[in-house]
Amino acid sequence: MAAFPFTISATDGAARTGVLSTPRGEIRTPAFMPVGTAGTVKALTVDHVAATGADILLGNTYHLMLRPTAERVARLGGLHRFMRWEKPILTDSGGFQVMSLSKIAKVTEEAVTFQSHIDGSRHVLSPERSMEIQAELLGSDIVMQLDELVALPAEENVVAGAMRRSARWGERCKRAFGARESQALFGIQQGGQSERLRRESAERLVEIGFDGYAIGGLAVGEGHEGMCAVLDFAPGQLPADRPRYLMGVGKPIDIVEAVWRGVDMFDCVLPTRSGRHGQAWTASGPINLKNARFAEDETPLDPDSDVPASRDYSKAYLHHLVKCDEILGQVLLSWHNVAYFQRLMAGLRTAIAEGRLAQFRQAFHAAQVRTSSDTAA
Repeated sequence: MAAFPFTISATDGAARTGVLSTPRGEIRTPAFMPVGTAGTVKALTVDHVAATGADILLGNTYHLMLRPTAERVARLGGLHRFMRWEKPILTDSGGFQVMSLSKIAKVTEEAVTFQSHIDGSRHVLSPERSMEIQAELLGSDIVMQLDELVALPAEENVVAGAMRRSARWGERCKRAFGARESQALFGIQQGGQSERLRRESAERLVEIGFDGYAIGGLAVGEGHEGMCAVLDFAPGQLPADRPRYLMGVGKPIDIVEAVWRGVDMFDCVLPTRSGRHGQAWTASGPINLKNARFAEDETPLDPDSDVPASRDYSKAYLHHLVKCDEILGQVLLSWHNVAYFQRLMAGLRTAIAEGRLAQFRQAFHAAQVRTSSDTAA
């Protein structure tokens, strides 16, 4: 029996909307998780984030284990208390950052040995250590298995080897995690762009038995069309009665297409990263507030929003802040962007519940077409 009840209230084609119930609150799906890499969603307070409608945040095992260390977070009461966020937290396993950020990383069957990108210190991350950090020291609500990442494109034998090792690590994670009522463990499907390897991965994970299932190994170089091609079959290979989480995704168009194909949960650094670089996401696509055409534009980013950053400040003022490199510009644009993503998720949930996701998707694509080439960041 799964740790957290997952209730699907409506479906529309492959898409679903529902609620994942946790002791710290309900997560409405489809859900977008703002990324709190080092115990903070960059440039925002937790009150800002909560005001956007976010039900859950993502914390980063790799960054927190290096600084301030998971042991220190535990001594200070766990990640929820440390960052003053009372709602659910999902932590990633640390595997992606080990592969992408560490100075040197060596993968063996036992563990990943790596050097910190901060000070070069040596660390070992095994499936058992990842479970200890996430479940015991950080105290996250949803814990992710440790997996091995492969950048695409890659040879099939390399992808297959990483997928099978990830499955073996998933089994070790499950043993180390044990049976818990107040925390959940998600397995991660791997297999690159191969339908056969993805099916094998899903079958191995289901045999082990997890509380939820992630689709991993995408948004690593295959592009939007390549991702959609995998999502045409990958979600359907996973249990229909458990949450499906597409890791590290992504742009609004990626999210809409993934929801259309049956995905329930998402995370990405894009909203705050864009905000720090002067980019705002809007219903008609991204706009670059650095552009001179906004210098005297008195309209707000979204006059219908409940979020002050979107509703109460003119594009002219935001343009000024960005051009002056003022911190407030980064705060307001990050706040707006996180709110935009949450509003997108709310729109998707409503469209699915009302059986009109096809119209929502069509209108979304039509609006994106209006974005001119000079709006890109």
